[in-house]
Amino acid sequence: MIGVQNVTKYYGQVCALDDVSFTVKSGEIVGLLGPNGSGKTTLMRILTGFFPATEGVVQVAGLDVATSSLEVRNRLGYLPENVVLYPDMSVRAFLHFCARVKIDGAVQRRSHVERVLSECALEPMAHRQMGTLSKGYRQRVGLAQALLGNPEVLILDEPTVGLDPNQVIDIRELIKGLGGKATILLSSHILHEVELMCERVVIIDKGHILAEDTTDRLSERIQGAANVRVRASGPHPDILSALRALKAVDQVIEHDEESDGPEGAVFTVRSSNHDIAREIAQTIIHNGWALHELRPVTLDLEALFVRLTREEQKEAA
Repeated sequence: MIGVQNVTKYYGQVCALDDVSFTVKSGEIVGLLGPNGSGKTTLMRILTGFFPATEGVVQVAGLDVATSSLEVRNRLGYLPENVVLYPDMSVRAFLHFCARVKIDGAVQRRSHVERVLSECALEPMAHRQMGTLSKGYRQRVGLAQALLGNPEVLILDEPTVGLDPNQVIDIRELIKGLGGKATILLSSHILHEVELMCERVVIIDKGHILAEDTTDRLSERIQGAANVRVRASGPHPDILSALRALKAVDQVIEHDEESDGPEGAVFTVRSSNHDIAREIAQTIIHNGWALHELRPVTLDLEALFVRLTREEQKEAA
């Protein structure tokens, strides 16, 4: 649904994007992550037809953005990083103004406006002038206009910025609910929110794509092995020996500080076999021990982001 192929963007002599390529499948929610100045906003502006790439091909909903800009915009909803609103217009009037650009028929426009007012919890503010709104409500208005017309593709630049915790939860659930119905590419500095909303992440820095995958697979690639946490009841030395005897197990660590509880000993198993959890479970059960916990241990998105961008900085130095 979104295809970026060998895209390069120069501002004068400055290269903002350098041979960037990635795809977003239909119905996916993908997070675009990068530090300030990484090229995120430039990439989103190219995707929305705000300005062209210097080189490369960008497709949205099967259409070339460079040659079919108007058709692409008809199928796309965009929330920019800085929402531009008309301060003297009411929320409802502004949404009707936006709807006239996207939707034919007065009845259909009214229906869409009332829907997005409800979805974005803006009904109490519908008659307020936008110049009087808080940052959080202004952000909601920006998201509401992006949702008008049921776009096939949503490009959301920092959709939860300026929202209070309750508003963040509401918008997060709204975006997650759109997964499968719309294809969504969103950027955010709140890595925890991206981890909760997105199926995959694309990490960009200094105009280069550093990684593109699910957080679990990225974690495995960066750590170079699978790490599995095991909690089991039984003789601690016997469990430790049995785990170490498994083929492809590189290391087993017993966590003494966590092994004094009623639910047995805790171990971390490090293995080059990413399916090692099945063998661990079979070994524990075969020996008649009780298995209380078996789960992968992965780096969270913040740790992945920091490690990747710092490695890039070291290589550049």
